[in-house]
Amino acid sequence: RGPPPRPLSFAAPRRFGSWRLGDAWQPGRGPCVLSEYQAFRENVLKNLDDKAFDKPICEALLNQKFFNGIGNYLRAEILYRLKIPPFEKARTVLEALKDQEQARRKKNPSLTLSKKLKLMRENPDLLELCHTVPMEVIAAEKKLLDPDHSDNYAAFKNWLQCYLVPGMSSLRDRNGRTVWFQGEPGPMAPKGQMPRKKRAQLKADPEAQTPKVTTRASKRHPRAAAKPLRSAKEEKEEVADGPRKGRAHGRRKATAAPALSEPEAPVKAKRSCRTSARRGRGEAGHP
Repeated sequence: RGPPPRPLSFAAPRRFGSWRLGDAWQPGRGPCVLSEYQAFRENVLKNLDDKAFDKPICEALLNQKFFNGIGNYLRAEILYRLKIPPFEKARTVLEALKDQEQARRKKNPSLTLSKKLKLMRENPDLLELCHTVPMEVIAAEKKLLDPDHSDNYAAFKNWLQCYLVPGMSSLRDRNGRTVWFQGEPGPMAPKGQMPRKKRAQLKADPEAQTPKVTTRASKRHPRAAAKPLRSAKEEKEEVADGPRKGRAHGRRKATAAPALSEPEAPVKAKRSCRTSARRGRGEAGHP
């Protein structure tokens, strides 16, 4: 509103996001994993009886009611670091954290904040990684999310340990989102799917990376597509030498009937002439 007036724009290339003016989260979102970590942690652990935790942990991590700010690449990185199968039941994973937290408090009831932070860094649990992993992206020396840096995407790819990394497996969850992981998928993995591995690209041979172009004709006639293209010179030589053996269709074309002195008009042309003549005399019954 001040002089000069400036616009505020929001760019979402994949069209997943939306924004509105205001000073609070939408009603369906929980506390932020970055700025409201303690409230976020309490919100998850006190609501483990919610039906959202009946789902696999990979799907629960995208539920913004409890994991506000966690997206697809973050869930892959978090689960990979803890070696948690993505299709393990969410409640099973998180109830173990609740038990660990209670045991930790009984052992050390007077832990200072600095000691708590030290324990978090040394033995992080899933909820702690929901805070520290996105903080790595934001606080990186090379601003991984800064569009002004031309090499930010290369730095981001180097930072990734699991998401889109060659050698990792992937499956689609029940929401159609691709989950990247290593090892076994877990007991709640979708049936009928086989984990796919992202293969490393061949850097030594650039020609091996060139994709094959598949045309419609090659799909309809795979044998014809498999034949190498011949030059005009080769085709002329083949006509001169005569048809090859085993090609009956070619032999029939080669031994055509002798040409007539006066070629006859096609049958269709004759019929059309007669029909037009009849119409001119008024003989045709229908227009």
